[in-house]
Amino acid sequence: MNAQVEQALEILKSGDPKAFEQALEALQNTVYSFGMKVCGNREDAEDTAQETLLRLARQLKNFPDAPALAVWLYKVAKTQCLMSRRKSKFAPAQMLSLDALMPSQGGAAHASPKPWQITPEEIVLRREFRDKLEQAILSLPKPYRLVLILRDMEQLETRGVAEVMGISEETAKMRLHRARVYLRNALEGYVRRVSLGAQESHGCPAL
Repeated sequence: MNAQVEQALEILKSGDPKAFEQALEALQNTVYSFGMKVCGNREDAEDTAQETLLRLARQLKNFPDAPALAVWLYKVAKTQCLMSRRKSKFAPAQMLSLDALMPSQGGAAHASPKPWQITPEEIVLRREFRDKLEQAILSLPKPYRLVLILRDMEQLETRGVAEVMGISEETAKMRLHRARVYLRNALEGYVRRVSLGAQESHGCPAL
C-alpha cells in the first residue's frame, strides 16, 4: 500500500483544516506520478491528477479505509489517463524517467554518494542499465505494464490490482509473473555482456 495514500486518508478523516490541503496535495502527487507512468506525457498526467482530485472531493466520505481509497484513485486515474492518451495519440512518444516509475521510500531523498565512490565507468553502466530497464518496462503490452506498475511500483495488493484492472486475482498474478519474466529476459543479455566485460577488464577468464 502506498504510504502517502494511508497518511492522506488519516488526515482527511481527522477533519484538520490546516492539514487538509497538504493531504490533497499528497494524493495529487500520487495520482500524477501514476499518470506519468501510464499516460506518457506531462500534460495528460496533469489533467488526470486534476480530474481525479475533483471527483475525489465529492467522494471523500465513502472510503472506509486506505485500500478502498487507493483502488478508487487508481481506477479513476487509469480510466481518465487512457482517455487522455487517446486524445493525444498523434503526439510523439516520450520516454519516461525511471525515477518517476519507481516509488519513493517514505518520501525521503537518499543522500548523494561522494564523487570518489563511483567511477566514471560505473556511472556509464548505471545509466545504460536504467535505459535498458526503462525501455523494457515501456515495451510491455499495456495490460501487463499496468499490472506491474500497480503491484510493484504503486504497491497495491493483488486484490486491489485485480479490482482496478477489472480482472480476477488469478489473471492479475499471471500477468504480473509474465511481466517480471519478460523484464528479466529482456535484461539478461545486457547483464551477461556487462559481466563478461568486467571479467575481461580484470584479467579473469570468462566462465
